[in-house]
Amino acid sequence: MKVENYPMATDYDAPRKSEDDSESIEALKERVPDKLSGSSGDEDSDNPSSFDLPGADLSDLELDVVVLPAQDDEFTCMSCFLVKHRSQLDHEGSSGPICKECAA
Repeated sequence: MKVENYPMATDYDAPRKSEDDSESIEALKERVPDKLSGSSGDEDSDNPSSFDLPGADLSDLELDVVVLPAQDDEFTCMSCFLVKHRSQLDHEGSSGPICKECAA
């Protein structure tokens, strides 16, 4: 009787351990840059480092928002109230157009 030697299946969801996993928390902290020490210079203008806390008074803040009118190939779903392309139209209900996601 001949016995064939097949490789074992690999469980890719199982946690993997290596020699590097035994590193101490102090060694890991040394490798991470300190966020409090100065600015890095590559700060994104959309994500400033100073942010307003919840509950802050924003009444003096002006927002510039461009609102586009509904296009000829769009509709507003009367179930989820999202503006969708006509290709997403499922049917016209008694209350108005319904998208495919809401009809499902």
